[in-house]
Amino acid sequence: MTVEDPISNPDGAEKLGPLRGQVWLTLQTRQAWQLVRGRNGTRGKQPIIGLGLFADWLRVIWQAARDDDPYADWWLIKVHEAIADRDALLQRLQRELDEQLAQMGSIEVAAAESEHPYRMPLRFANPYAYQAARLVSKYDALVCAALTACHIGVLDGAARHHVNELGGRKIRSLFLIPQGYRFLRIDRAGILKGGGKSTQAVQAMGVVPGDVLSGERRALLAPRRRRLLSGFSEKIGLHPSASVSDANIPAAGNDDH
Repeated sequence: MTVEDPISNPDGAEKLGPLRGQVWLTLQTRQAWQLVRGRNGTRGKQPIIGLGLFADWLRVIWQAARDDDPYADWWLIKVHEAIADRDALLQRLQRELDEQLAQMGSIEVAAAESEHPYRMPLRFANPYAYQAARLVSKYDALVCAALTACHIGVLDGAARHHVNELGGRKIRSLFLIPQGYRFLRIDRAGILKGGGKSTQAVQAMGVVPGDVLSGERRALLAPRRRRLLSGFSEKIGLHPSASVSDANIPAAGNDDH
């Protein structure tokens, strides 16, 4: 992972190399691992978007927002708001479980953990992909707590299933948001000019809100805008993501009992 430093080197200073670091995600449960991996579509089954493909789609939107595409800014706002919404939900569910586990009195309860957790490197191109990974991590902890609560009789099976399904469903719906975006190589000037790609953008994605079009409202973590002399990069496109390694991924641990 290369970290961009927005502060330029002072005059006369020796040129410094890029900052590099590593980010890892450790998962205890099969449910959280499935959110990362997703599922390919098969006959009779729809595909499920996982964290890796979500990050790949988001990479395109992030680059388009840099190049002054107001629709990309709009979609980053949607992603930002969705992440905040799901974060609040997971915190509430975790707090409720913690309160129920605390009712065991003098019995100290530690949440279940896998004997063989799965640890993977994360190499994303924007902060919102990492924020989504953080949600998966919170969901992983929630599933562990729900399993523990069910094991000691604080939750019944139906309640445990509800917690797992609700959290997982909300994160999967977050992963679907970037699919509504269409990369049309358009910018604010093109939208204001009207016609052509502007009409195509409206037909595909709707009318961008006025405060987003003006640049007054952007996502909190949106990239700095830049203008390329040659316009949009012709190299931007979608391909299988290398952000999350999917080679030989084993099950993350049996949490069914």
